[in-house]
Amino acid sequence: MLKKMTVLTAAAALAGCATLDGDVRAPRVAFETQAGRIVMELSPERAPVTACNFLTYVQADDFDGGSFFRTVVRATNTGNPNPIDVIQAATPRGSDDASRPPIVLERTRDTGLRHVAGAVSMARDGPDTATSSFFIVTYDTPSLDFGGGRNPDGQGFAVFAHVTEGLDVARRIQASPADAEEQLTPPVAILSAQLLDDVPAVCR
Repeated sequence: MLKKMTVLTAAAALAGCATLDGDVRAPRVAFETQAGRIVMELSPERAPVTACNFLTYVQADDFDGGSFFRTVVRATNTGNPNPIDVIQAATPRGSDDASRPPIVLERTRDTGLRHVAGAVSMARDGPDTATSSFFIVTYDTPSLDFGGGRNPDGQGFAVFAHVTEGLDVARRIQASPADAEEQLTPPVAILSAQLLDDVPAVCR
């Protein structure tokens, strides 16, 4: 379904053994879209490589002017034995944005995060190919987890955040008109993406 190996920086490599202080709020990112506001809380303590990579794009304003461009609805996704419920977003450069190197795949087997309703996860082709495109899970979809059947390689996708506000907005986007290729017509524009809290220590 959803997209490229990169050398981890020393900070990211060490991040796997780091945890957020219990008194420090997990970082949140707010997406203002044409359909409304979606706020997601990141999990850098459990998926440091993926969460920190995502924040790099947010802090560079790379998502501003991008869009939610794809919707997949389980009820109509009958051509796949593992139907899913997601909406996918990308920067203005598209889902194959290669302005930064791809990252390693942080499998749900290792992070303990799951593709439940509200999960935010990285789109990819093969393992270790994700860059900027991400998707929001609108209803529980375990086939996207490690060992699930949605991706033929069985490695699943990397969950790194969950929606804390605006899941109803995501579901409205999912229900918007789309063509036979699952492309929203028209796409739902991302007006801005903003970090609401301090950059976590593991990402500095």
